[in-house]
Amino acid sequence: MNQKNKIAIVTGAGSGIGRATAIALSNNHWLVVLTGRSEQKLLETAQLSKPGQTHVKAADITNQKSVKNLFSSALIEFGRVDLLFNNAGISTTPKPLEEVTLEEWQMVISTNLTGSFLCTQEAFRIMKTQNPMGGRIINNGSISAHVPRPNSVAYTVSKHAITGLTKATSLDGRQFNIACGQIDIGNAASKMTTQMEKGILQADGSIKVEPTINVKDVANAVVYMAGLSLGTNVPFITVMANGMPYIGRG
Repeated sequence: MNQKNKIAIVTGAGSGIGRATAIALSNNHWLVVLTGRSEQKLLETAQLSKPGQTHVKAADITNQKSVKNLFSSALIEFGRVDLLFNNAGISTTPKPLEEVTLEEWQMVISTNLTGSFLCTQEAFRIMKTQNPMGGRIINNGSISAHVPRPNSVAYTVSKHAITGLTKATSLDGRQFNIACGQIDIGNAASKMTTQMEKGILQADGSIKVEPTINVKDVANAVVYMAGLSLGTNVPFITVMANGMPYIGRG
């Protein structure tokens, strides 16, 4: 490990925003622990990253034992954790609130909220006791952390709750030099936004095509937040397609 390197853990690093952010961090002197459920996808991300700047460790963030193993192995391998990007998240097929099954609800909440909490908890333990003390946690919120889309109750609730996790972590981390912020992303191009480019249900019942942005722009914003001194924090930042119906949505 180069002395200029700091250690980052990126969840959901096998695709989309997680992959783009991991690549960007690796190009900016971060040594990045790539984690997610698919080792093959993580290895693909590693191949796209700066050589020698990534470490693959598959994990299931909904499983506490798996999360503990992820962070303990990072601590053993690198001696500290400077950054956690809580990025992993899922959604379900849009459907009316009354048709959402308990299994669908639990799957989204378990991944988006409980998984982020478990990772935050382990990162907090390490950052609180390492020397020098402190670190940064960045949560992937969403435009849906502020306003919902139609027929997305589980995802919306999970992302609103992430805002609470961000605020609580920021407050509890103050005395330990742990900074916590949230990036709320609108329409970053990925498999999740394919339908938006074809036309998606709006609050007024109409179907409209929505613009998307390159995930590299999101990744650059995360790199900016990550590069700040720990005496400085960005509690919330919104990065979105300029023409998407967020301001004035509904």
